[in-house]
Amino acid sequence: MTTSQQNSALCKQAQVFISREAHHHLIDGQSVPAASGQTLTTVNPSTGEVLARLAAGDEADVDRAVLAARKAFKGRWSTWTPYERQALLTRIAQILDERFEELIQIEALDMGTPVTRLRTTKPALLKMVSFFASQAANISGQTLMNGIPGNVATMTLKAPVGVIGGIIPWNGPLNSQFWIIGAVLASGCTAVLKPSEDASLSVLRVAEILHEAGMPPGVVNVVTGLGKEAGHALAAHPDVDRIAFTGSTQTGRSIIEASTVNIKKLQLELGGKSADIVCADADLDKAVPGAAMGVFANSGQICFAGTRVLVQRPVVEEFTERLLAFTDTLRVGHSLDADATLGPVISRPQLDKVLSYIDVGRAEGAELLRGGERFGGDLANGYFVQPSVFAGVTNEMRIAREEIFGPVLSILPFDDVDEAIAIANDSEYGLGGAVWSQNLSTALRVVQGVHTGTMWVNCYGYIDPLVGFGGTKLSGYGSKGSAAHMDTYLYTKSVYMQL
Repeated sequence: MTTSQQNSALCKQAQVFISREAHHHLIDGQSVPAASGQTLTTVNPSTGEVLARLAAGDEADVDRAVLAARKAFKGRWSTWTPYERQALLTRIAQILDERFEELIQIEALDMGTPVTRLRTTKPALLKMVSFFASQAANISGQTLMNGIPGNVATMTLKAPVGVIGGIIPWNGPLNSQFWIIGAVLASGCTAVLKPSEDASLSVLRVAEILHEAGMPPGVVNVVTGLGKEAGHALAAHPDVDRIAFTGSTQTGRSIIEASTVNIKKLQLELGGKSADIVCADADLDKAVPGAAMGVFANSGQICFAGTRVLVQRPVVEEFTERLLAFTDTLRVGHSLDADATLGPVISRPQLDKVLSYIDVGRAEGAELLRGGERFGGDLANGYFVQPSVFAGVTNEMRIAREEIFGPVLSILPFDDVDEAIAIANDSEYGLGGAVWSQNLSTALRVVQGVHTGTMWVNCYGYIDPLVGFGGTKLSGYGSKGSAAHMDTYLYTKSVYMQL
């Protein structure tokens, strides 16, 4: 079978999956409807049409899933060796490689990202699973010296935390779920996943694939439903040991409050308003497209999007002209359009939010140079908004301070590097940021001066699980990737042995 034939077959499989009469929870290896019998709909953001029907989970469903996860944690799964868990992750990587076209067709229709962009994310997904496979065989404690009289040996062991609650965002669930799944399978934990009600399908399909790969029932469970019902129940559940959450700062606060029931461990990746600093000596051939796609990629629906583009005054005019020319080359279209660069935003409420912020920017006196409108014509029924560029923005304006989560870029001029650092730090958030300069000293000065979890130099958006990333201030805490990520799925047990 040729590659084209294989992809065609996988696309058909995706359609068969999507067209199921209803998509139930996946609990203890079984497909089960909501205990209440209620369902909710998910919409194709490219067309505004109902795409699928999901189980509307609530506290009863979460209880059932957590019970299954706890049973699996104490059962046969606890006897698996690190090498067996590593082999499972390796098999999963192989199946993901083979079935990737099917999964991105589901993701494209469910959340609107162009399938052409999703294809470029395959290496990152496989790299992530490979990273966690390597970590499965690298869990270790230490033999320690001590000051205890007599012959006493001391050491530490690493043990899995227990049941993990994973609350997954809608802006890229296919890949983002593996920050949780990978660590769960590598560490020996179990999980209950609650995907966003706006984009649950790829999480449900992946859960089925995990079982096909040989994962025992109950190790990873999926409960769909609304955040205020299923999500809150998971965050507050007394038998969940840790919550991993990516989403808004407002919801993050609610999860922190709910976690106090049993003092859960937390990892929170929250909002951002990242500053992308373009110095006068920057290579504009790289800085212009880099800064533009630092905002417009995924239609602006990325937590660390560099939506505040700080440009040094000597090059503001040239940078702006080049940025507008680049923006004009972007093609917005249906997620299955092979020529589309950008797709829709996820939902009608998100579209309304983005358009309202554009109105706010105009009202505050910023100059709208490009975009600012909803698309009509063939795209009128979808949630498409034009890539938008504001000039004349100050850091006191709401469009420079509040997270929009859409394709809206603000240009803020600055005079010197100290001023740029001050503007960058004048924010409640601290998730990402970048600097473009051909002077290494200048770049390092900015890197050291900006208070944020991740900085890029002459690039934007690279993420590698070997390195990891995280936030500070209202952007949350805890690492994704790196050995630090794995440590949060384990706890340290001190051991004293009288010899």
